[in-house]
Amino acid sequence: MKPLHRILTALGALSLLGLFVFPMWSITLEAPQYPKGSELGILIRINNVEGTRPNDLGNINNLNHYIGMKRIEVDSIPELKYMPIIVLALVGLGLLIAAFGRRWMNLVWIALLTAAGALGLYDFWLWEYDYGHNLDPHAIIKIEGMSYQPPLFGTEQLLNFSASSYPDIGFAFIALGALLVGLAWWLSRKRTTTH
Repeated sequence: MKPLHRILTALGALSLLGLFVFPMWSITLEAPQYPKGSELGILIRINNVEGTRPNDLGNINNLNHYIGMKRIEVDSIPELKYMPIIVLALVGLGLLIAAFGRRWMNLVWIALLTAAGALGLYDFWLWEYDYGHNLDPHAIIKIEGMSYQPPLFGTEQLLNFSASSYPDIGFAFIALGALLVGLAWWLSRKRTTTH
């Protein structure tokens, strides 16, 4: 690969570092008592889960207690400990690929990034499923047959709450990384000249 292609590959790998600054995903809860502008929110980072505002996570945990949902606590989510390691490994691998300059390795990196992302989304869905279905049988409010799993992507009505779940800014850095590494692969292809 030419220097430009190596630079694009390195920049693509380094873009994943944006995940250490910006949240990957956000969940917003709107209800009559929390109208637009005062809704509750959760930001999911690669190493933390926090409220959109200082008291949001505490308020969500307090509300969820009434319907028997578990508390959202960072220490009970082991994925938050190893996600930063996976991201740093992908950054390091991308930089090695840029140094070696082997075109096919860009596709391997994109495949690994895609696999890690797909596995992460599946794991997130499993966590949401457990969170919304495994309810305390002694909860104050019990509705037969009701589960409270937030949507993985999109908006869903859960009792009087409208729950919305969408990628956040950090996810754009993942897409940017894949785009830059893919662009380096595309630009480095051999061109045939016709006379």
